[in-house]
Amino acid sequence: QVQLVESGGGLVQPGGSLRLSCAASGNFFSLSDMGWYRQAPERERELVARITNAGGRKYADSVKGRFTISRDSAKNTVYLEMNSLKPEDTAVYYCNARVRTTAFGNFIPWWGQGTQVTVSS
Repeated sequence: QVQLVESGGGLVQPGGSLRLSCAASGNFFSLSDMGWYRQAPERERELVARITNAGGRKYADSVKGRFTISRDSAKNTVYLEMNSLKPEDTAVYYCNARVRTTAFGNFIPWWGQGTQVTVSS
């Protein structure tokens, strides 16, 4: 079984910063893309940022220049540095990874349980 464990969420004032972490553990062969999605109340889940094994990055327009995604492949961990946070960034943030559980299997999307980020004064 594969687990994605997120940490780092919480309550922060507008303009503040938070750093999210997501560590993959369990029985798997390899990971490809890893990323962060978020879902606010009554809204669909949306991509925040993704990073490939080679370090290629993609960001939602709403977070460009404020958020930075990075990964430590040796630790199977992805990070999201969030700066200049706004109330509209409030959401549950989910870690996502494409996981290959066997050497010749397909990559399957896997999700973490989510961590709440609240931006409020």
